[in-house]
Formats: sequence, structure tokens, C-alpha cells
Amino acid sequence: MLALWRDRVAMFGLAIVLLIVVLAIFGQWIAPYPEDAYDVKVWQRLRPPSAEFFMGTDALGRDIFSRVIMGAQVALIISVTVVLASALIGVPLGLIAAWRTGWVSDAVMRVTDIFLAVPQLVLALAFAAVMAPSIQTAMLALTLTYWPFFTRIVYGEARRVRSALFIDALESVGASPLRIAVMHILPNIAPAIIVRATIGFGVTILVAAALGFLGMGAAPPTPEWGLMVAESRRYLPQSWWFSLFPGLAILFTVLAFNLLGDGLRDVVDPRLRRSR
Repeated sequence: MLALWRDRVAMFGLAIVLLIVVLAIFGQWIAPYPEDAYDVKVWQRLRPPSAEFFMGTDALGRDIFSRVIMGAQVALIISVTVVLASALIGVPLGLIAAWRTGWVSDAVMRVTDIFLAVPQLVLALAFAAVMAPSIQTAMLALTLTYWPFFTRIVYGEARRVRSALFIDALESVGASPLRIAVMHILPNIAPAIIVRATIGFGVTILVAAALGFLGMGAAPPTPEWGLMVAESRRYLPQSWWFSLFPGLAILFTVLAFNLLGDGLRDVVDPRLRRSR
């Protein structure tokens, strides 16, 4: 952890992540106009940034600053749900494929390779297209497309640990495969899983925003960043603030998770450490 603390880039990412978490938890009290998450105030539509409205207002007169803050909660709920659900699917499959040989391992990894061969956004769009647009649809589509990333990394790391001498010793004294996998292999590969999950938060937020932008994710009037950018298109370039601030929220949140994930990766595997 000391090495991570000394990584200024990772600490910058961590600071933004903590800010997003605070906004997600306390956004209802931090936002100056929390009712603007859903209310309509057409008499103040498309006002530019000012002292009253720090980021201006949208086409329905809602305070964009308040909606960006409230959108942090939506983004965090989607990312945490998707990453945890994907890990619950991908980690066990990766352990099974690494431990078992023969057709079981081949079947799991070939299915994983098929999913990984298609860009995640394209695959998520395909899944979302057959369901009604909603946050639940976006989370389901993202979960169905992100679990292979966990399976692949767990498979590689578990195969490496499985070849260690202490695993052979455990097998020789009669330890069951389940006990070895859960009590000995999983703790040794946990750092790699944590790094994958941290980066996955940012990736999920980005793809969820893309789904919202394309009309296959969150539905109006949900304060979701991608949907807010989509709603602003017809008012560009005059009402530039309408799309700028939700877009910056997506940019800095995804960047923060990636910087933090890179820092964690450097701590887990010094061989991959960035040159400074």
C-alpha cells in the first residue's frame, strides 16, 4: 500500500473516485436543486452557466449541476452491480477451467473466447436491442458481456498458481479440489481480480453511458450522464453547456478508475510498473 500511496497519478484517480462515491451517497443533500433530477421547469430552459445555475440548465429547465451530481449515484449503482455480478459468474468459471482439464476446460474457455472476440459495446448493444430500454436492461447487457474478462484473467492466474509446489503438497495430503481452489488459489489471485474489477468500474460506466446515449439504457427522466449527452445533441453548438458537463463527468470518472487500476496493477506486478 505504501507503493500505491507514493504513486501520485493513482492517488489522483483515488481522490476522484472518492469524490464520486461521496456524491453518489450524499448527492441528494449536496445538489442545490435535487428536485431537478425529475421535475420540469420550462420557464428557465437552456440558461447558460451563471451564479444561480453553475452548469446552466437543460431543455426542460432542470439544473444540470444537480443532475450531474445525481447521475453519479446512477453511474455507481450500474458499475458496482455489473462488476460484482460479472465477478460472481466469471471467477468460478475461471477456477473451474483452470482446475479441470479436458472438455470442461476447453468448453468454458472457447465460450469465453467467443465473447471476447466481439467488442463489448457491440455485444452489449445486441443484448440490449432485444429488451426494453431501462437501467436494468443496461446492467443485464453489461453483465452478460463483461464476465469473460474475469474468466480469462482468473484462468491465467489460477493456472500459474496451480503449478506451484505447495499445490502438489496439498493434493498429496488429500485436500479436496474445492478447498484448494477456495482457500489457497483464490487468495493468491485476488489482487489480479481486484485490479480487473477496478478497471472494470470505469469501463462499465463508459459502456453504460454509450448505451444511454444510443437510447438502449436509462430512459428519461433518469439523470444518467450518457442520456443527458444524447438529449443535448439537438441544441448544439448554441447550448454547449448542456453536453459539456455530463461529458466531463464521464471523462473524469472513467479516467479516475483507470488511473487507480493502473496503480493497483503496478503494486500487484512490479514488472508492469510504468516508467516515471
